[in-house]
Amino acid sequence: MAELPVAGLKFPEGPRWRDGTWWLSDQLGDRVLRVGEDGAYETVCAVGAPSGLGFAPDGALLAARMNEPSIVRVDGGAVAEVVDLRDAAVHLNDMFVGPDGRAYVDAYDDFFDTGTHRLLLVAAGAAPVVVADAIRYPNGVAITPDGSTLVLSETFGGQLTGFAVAHDGTLSDRRAWAVLPEGTTPDGLCIDAGGDVWVASYRSGEFLHVREGGEVLARIAFPGRWALSCSLGGAEGRTLLCCTSETTQDDYFAGRATGFLDTVQVGVPGAQRP
Repeated sequence: MAELPVAGLKFPEGPRWRDGTWWLSDQLGDRVLRVGEDGAYETVCAVGAPSGLGFAPDGALLAARMNEPSIVRVDGGAVAEVVDLRDAAVHLNDMFVGPDGRAYVDAYDDFFDTGTHRLLLVAAGAAPVVVADAIRYPNGVAITPDGSTLVLSETFGGQLTGFAVAHDGTLSDRRAWAVLPEGTTPDGLCIDAGGDVWVASYRSGEFLHVREGGEVLARIAFPGRWALSCSLGGAEGRTLLCCTSETTQDDYFAGRATGFLDTVQVGVPGAQRP
């Protein structure tokens, strides 16, 4: 295990591996960063409360803004709003952008009211569509390597939920993809080339390697921290970036936290989807 120190990091979220580096949001730090395997880092842009990240088909960075619900596009450090979701949600969270540019975005109005928790499908030239609702706080979201299944963390439900993905991006066949051990609070996730999931459990401060059906293949613990999100990358795709933070619920809502990035070598590479 190795730490990648980033000065002033507060709450690392939404990591993605692309172009030889990790891209990630510092949600409470109001910035997006690039971090190399050697620990070198730079601020890509300043943006208010960024969360989920993805990439447009032309390679431009996209970021979901948590408290000003919209998706922004980043080109050379310049930030431009490209999708206004203020009429669709009060807050956004994580996001997955597919190779065709369609985005799945977590949305909610009240953090504690699961009746307002839903998943949006956002496609160019179309109004956002609710493709799943009554989610018990939507969090990490990704699509399996074959493109057939979307996997979503339900943080308050203690499970990963699976959906079949149609050609038009709509979802069906909602099911419990993996019911997680008691006390698990699933947060950000990533999928490896074998179709298994690495998922952060924020309250228990650990990362679980999970197979469909619920078998836990491995655990990586960070006692005293919240485990927030993860991404597989590196030259061979076998480096797991673990994003954690020292904070409490009250401190988080007050904007106080200390973030950490640690890398762990694992056996199965990432799926290499954006």
